[in-house]
Amino acid sequence: MNVGVIGYGNRIKSVIASIQKTDPSVVIKAVADIRKDALKADEGHIQLYDTPEAMMASEKLDGIMIGTRCSLHTEMALKVLPTGIPLFMEKPVATTLEDARRLKAGYEAGKSKVVVSFPLRVTTIVQKVKEIIDSGMIGTVEHVQAVNNVPYGGVYFHHWYRDEEETKGLFLQKATHDFDYITYILGKEPVEVAAMVSKQIFKGTKPAGQKCVDCEENQTCPDSLVHGTQKNSSWEYCCFAEDTGNEDSGSALIRYDTGMHVSYSQNFFVRREAGARGARFMGYKGTVEFDFYTKEIKVIMHHEPSVQTHRFDAANDHFGGDAVLAQNFIDLMQGKENSVSDLGSGLTSALLCLKARESALTGTFQELVW
Repeated sequence: MNVGVIGYGNRIKSVIASIQKTDPSVVIKAVADIRKDALKADEGHIQLYDTPEAMMASEKLDGIMIGTRCSLHTEMALKVLPTGIPLFMEKPVATTLEDARRLKAGYEAGKSKVVVSFPLRVTTIVQKVKEIIDSGMIGTVEHVQAVNNVPYGGVYFHHWYRDEEETKGLFLQKATHDFDYITYILGKEPVEVAAMVSKQIFKGTKPAGQKCVDCEENQTCPDSLVHGTQKNSSWEYCCFAEDTGNEDSGSALIRYDTGMHVSYSQNFFVRREAGARGARFMGYKGTVEFDFYTKEIKVIMHHEPSVQTHRFDAANDHFGGDAVLAQNFIDLMQGKENSVSDLGSGLTSALLCLKARESALTGTFQELVW
């Protein structure tokens, strides 16, 4: 199977690695990337193109993958959807409401089947939680409390992700995964959201564009990229510079079509063992709670002295979810299966994130309408 890639970034490379590990016969035949000249030395075996149009006109492809920066996801997808070529698309699928509307129309009119990069919904942990809930064991879920305390949050303040014009905030960058798996588990439709964000830590008066290596405090700053715990070869900027974007915590209340609601909170300045990602799903009969970091599910019955614990061995590739999506995309290209994470789900999550951001900016409840 010959695959073309639009935007040859680090994240899509890791997805490609999962796909080729699953099926070594998958070949990256062509890449369309504005950095074509820079890629020539490293990717000599791949045909390089300046534009997706040139690539699609010249190559016979079994699948296409989009790995551009987020603001281009919609534009690139709209070029592929009419072709009928199976598409793997990174999240978020859109970064503005206008783009989300355009993408929705393009998806409804298009021919391509799409796998959106939502690996959390297909992890063994989430699949088990959904199985327990669907069995009726805890009764109908009537409340959810979810959290994502990110111990590697420096990427959103030291790296290019710090550009808020590009990210459009961290609901789209991070919560999009959590909103998706919660909605998937519930099997219900979100109808309204209220949200709030704060920027209390990663702000300051260091000059715009300040690089950590040039700062006189890089030997003592706890977030130093020179000696601190946040060292990463691809990060370079000071997180306390005046041009550092993105909130460093955020919360949302989401109402679903049954009237029940979800509370969700995310944080980007915790470190080490303070990291947590998971949720509590509560029914009248019992509660199911889990955490990806502890790799554990607990089922607590409310009216009897019973607690069940399920423990998992989980891989590092999004807790095993990347491997599942890799197999699904291969199956999609071979015409064997439908998507387990389609563009409809991607659009629902994007709309929820965009409306949460609008709610935080305006202090209003936002209806989830197109």
